[in-house]
Amino acid sequence: MWPLFALLLGLAVGSFLNVVVHRLPRGESVAYPPSRCPQCGHRLGPWDLVPVLSYLALKGRCRYCARPISPRYPLVEALTGGLFLLASLFYPPGVEALLVFLFLAFLVALAFIDVDTFELPDPLTYGLLFLGLLASWALAFPLPFRESLDGSLMAAGGLALVAGYGNLFLRRFREARAEVPVGPHQVHMAALFGALLGPGVGMALAFLAWALSARTGRPVVLPDRLTLPLLPLAFLLAPALGLDFLESLKGSLLAAGGLALAGGLYWAFRPLPEEEEEPVAMGYGDVKLLGALGAWLGPYAFLALFLGVFAGALLGLLLRQRKLPFGPYLALGGVVAFFFGEALWGAYLRLLGV
Repeated sequence: MWPLFALLLGLAVGSFLNVVVHRLPRGESVAYPPSRCPQCGHRLGPWDLVPVLSYLALKGRCRYCARPISPRYPLVEALTGGLFLLASLFYPPGVEALLVFLFLAFLVALAFIDVDTFELPDPLTYGLLFLGLLASWALAFPLPFRESLDGSLMAAGGLALVAGYGNLFLRRFREARAEVPVGPHQVHMAALFGALLGPGVGMALAFLAWALSARTGRPVVLPDRLTLPLLPLAFLLAPALGLDFLESLKGSLLAAGGLALAGGLYWAFRPLPEEEEEPVAMGYGDVKLLGALGAWLGPYAFLALFLGVFAGALLGLLLRQRKLPFGPYLALGGVVAFFFGEALWGAYLRLLGV
């Protein structure tokens, strides 16, 4: 009965996620008013809201205006139900299963919102992050707290640096406008100093630059054209300076991730002023999402990133699209890594003969 219950619960949660996907980007309440037809606005009755079955019974049309209903509504419901069913095969009834259901629900909502808007809402990315950290701290699930925290910071820091280099190449090495009081410049500073002086010092110096920027109203930062080219040089020189290469890399990622997630949280409560946006290779919503996945997956978050990049690149080539929302592919990679990450990594090592 447990898999059947999980399937039915997932179908019901998927119906609610449709409301979240539609209303949250618009700043509307997800609890009120009750569900209505998006075409005619008629309030839907209980028999119109039975997951998947109502869509099939009504032949994909509204009962009241006979206009077509998007097939994505039953798709979200069926997908969520299938994921909950999958989770029930790994986890028996209990708190851990409930946490996994929440993890999957967050990812489904984030994926479809990104498809619609090319944005990943902060309440969902940080909600997923803090839920993972809280579960790790209170229950040591899915990871011990230290591993969860390190995984979150390193994953966010790694993708923030990928975004930094991508944006630098996209601008053809022209310096970007520095945000006041905090932005990617401080993240790149933290990465450089974290590689040379350790994550604590790297974060402290970047937070100091943040405080000085807030105090003076002007950006107190090092230019990206200096920090980003020097960072790989710092890794190469680490052994000559008596530093362990892996520790230097970890210090860089931890410091960058700390600044990226702290800065993102700051701007979540204080939105950026309306200015002309500069072209970017990757937004920081993806950085926050990978940081949240790191809290649940630890080092396997980088496997999720690899799987997401592979899936996104493959679909982009097939569809011949140059611009794709990355969130759905990160979510897909996160699900695969959560359930099968250890098995995939073990198979890869056996393939290498290790």
